[in-house]
Amino acid sequence: MRRNFGSSIYTRLKRLFVRWGEGYLYHPSLSQKILSFLLLPVSWLYCLIALIRYRLASPMFFGIPVVSIGNLTVGGSGKTPLVIELAKHFVKPAIVLRGYGRKSRGMVVVKDGDIVRDIEMSGDEAMLYAKSLEHAVVIVSEKRELAIAQAKAMGCEMVFLDDGYGKHGIEKLDIVIDVATPNRFCLPSGAYREILWNGKKVIRIKEERSFRRRVTIQNETGKMVLVTAIARPERLDPYLPKVEEKIYFEDHHFFTRDELESIIKRTGAMSLLVTQKDFVKMASFNLNLSLMDLSLELDEALITTVKDYVHDKKD
Repeated sequence: MRRNFGSSIYTRLKRLFVRWGEGYLYHPSLSQKILSFLLLPVSWLYCLIALIRYRLASPMFFGIPVVSIGNLTVGGSGKTPLVIELAKHFVKPAIVLRGYGRKSRGMVVVKDGDIVRDIEMSGDEAMLYAKSLEHAVVIVSEKRELAIAQAKAMGCEMVFLDDGYGKHGIEKLDIVIDVATPNRFCLPSGAYREILWNGKKVIRIKEERSFRRRVTIQNETGKMVLVTAIARPERLDPYLPKVEEKIYFEDHHFFTRDELESIIKRTGAMSLLVTQKDFVKMASFNLNLSLMDLSLELDEALITTVKDYVHDKKD
């Protein structure tokens, strides 16, 4: 009992810290703005180190076209559904990502025809890719270069690199999702992990211009509670139906059946409303889930740009 109570307190404090951090970076209060200003010298040093790292990098071609989809800031941007939609336009693409939240290390092939690893080995995002794309190879690895070489050896025609802008040693097409933030500073004063360096060629895209979200609710019930573990969950607000309560966990949190049953009991919910990323971690619990089914409508110019790049690099 004592250990469980301590664990509960730790989880709540962690959740509060994550929410405070998201507010600090994207919707700062006056005190948070003052703190951001005081941390500017640290931000300048961080940005200088990132610049040196970029300047020292020499992009290498791995014999297979690589397209990176990412954003410059910390937190969610919608890159996962964007990769899924773009990957549908290729016969045998590979999805390469780090695999945040997984309980494995090193390079792990998650899917090659069949899904060959469970969600604890793959992480939630990789499993979402694996379940959403029947024809794709999915590989997680801290060292993306190893995974790209593996994708080539497995006969993939191209690679989508999830969140790969900062991988300057890899020759690739960089597509960056533009995310609105209150300032343009690097961490820890602002949300930027890196900025758009001079000489770095990227394609900047923005929601409602290059892509549009479409959300439908599957298994909608009369009393739903939103339970989600994604970064910046307030992004869901424009698409939410009526919910009794919103419960946010930190990004990549692995749910337990007990904590979800506790939420249902406390709130009296008829179902839990979840995202696709949450669903892959809850499906085995046999609870009543309502799904926010997200799809993207892509601008044809973006699809053509990606196809042309892949075609040119293969030639």
